[in-house]
Amino acid sequence: MTEAAPRSLWRVRHFRRYAGADAISKLGSEVSLVALPLTAALTLHASPFEVGLLTAAEMVAFLLVGLPAGAWVDRMRRRPVLVAADAVRALALLSVPAAALLGVLGLPQMYAVALVNGLCTVFFDVAHQSYLPSIVGREDLARGHGTLAANQSLAQLAGPGIGGWLVQALTAPIAVVADALSYAGSALLLLGVRADEKPGGRPVRGGGRLWPEIAEGLLFVAGQPVLRRVAAVGALMMLSFGLWSATVPLYLVREVGASPGTYGMLLSAGAVGGVAGAWLAPRVAARLGTGRAMYAAAWAATVCTAPLALTAAGPRLLILPVALAASGVATTVFSVAQGAYRQSICPPHLLGRLSATMRFLMWGPMPLGGLLAGTLGQLAGVRVAFWAACGVYTLAHLPVLLAPRIREVA
Repeated sequence: MTEAAPRSLWRVRHFRRYAGADAISKLGSEVSLVALPLTAALTLHASPFEVGLLTAAEMVAFLLVGLPAGAWVDRMRRRPVLVAADAVRALALLSVPAAALLGVLGLPQMYAVALVNGLCTVFFDVAHQSYLPSIVGREDLARGHGTLAANQSLAQLAGPGIGGWLVQALTAPIAVVADALSYAGSALLLLGVRADEKPGGRPVRGGGRLWPEIAEGLLFVAGQPVLRRVAAVGALMMLSFGLWSATVPLYLVREVGASPGTYGMLLSAGAVGGVAGAWLAPRVAARLGTGRAMYAAAWAATVCTAPLALTAAGPRLLILPVALAASGVATTVFSVAQGAYRQSICPPHLLGRLSATMRFLMWGPMPLGGLLAGTLGQLAGVRVAFWAACGVYTLAHLPVLLAPRIREVA
């Protein structure tokens, strides 16, 4: 007797809305990934250090409120948190083109918008990850994470190219409108999502429970050897992302001489691998198990990212999209496998704190990466900062590669 095929998640109405909101929001974010640093670099003529500071400003919220955000989110229903975060991000980003049209846009406002956007993103990401099990159930977590990874990869495929074209056609500040509209659209879709969720945190009495609840999330992660290794990989990946975000726009546009449109297309081409990885990830995890899938993906990612530092003008410019495409397959498989693993072993009442703790440990180094990129770019040149970003990216998966027992995880 053959086993019945699993239902398609796209037939679940509320998952369609949830995943649709995620897709729209991520597409806009990828546009801003191009538009915001180019606004600073091209419109405001920012120095490498000032571009690095902008990157750090958007990411520092993960260090400041990353841990308490999980405890707060576990005390609340997730949907209102998601809608409010989207609405505030939309308003903050709309202030950039408005100020540009009035002729009053400056770096202080860009830093303030980056801080607000980062703060909202912390709460959105924690609530978003924690909301998924309430919508699809634990048996469908790998496929749910695969869909979200596909959204991310498709956004990375289309978003930078759209962003580069918008910057070239309309100027960088006006291109930011696309991200603001995407957050507004995401909020509207999320308003229609219904899920059977209950706040998992305990009632607050004078605020005395906050730090013990945070500690509960930290202790859970500390007691799981696989999660500790995954967190170390994430920390190195996000350190390289901070370096990358502050360095690559300057390196490709100022040093290599790429136009904003070409810059966006180069980043988009690299996302092709992510699309393939999102399709492969649930199948690889089902065939190998999450542990072996993580281990194999870590090896592949290390090999594929090694050539990135050779990127230069001329034919060597093609190294960037090819290496990013190849590594995108591996890193997406790794991301989906670890996401499904950590949510499958976590008690429901700790989901928010697990997400927040992992985000804090993984994403906390991002602002340091932005500051390091700005400092290296200012003192040693943008090319050296680019090499540093590539080097950290290549070595990021070593914590998993040095732990062969991860292959034994079910």
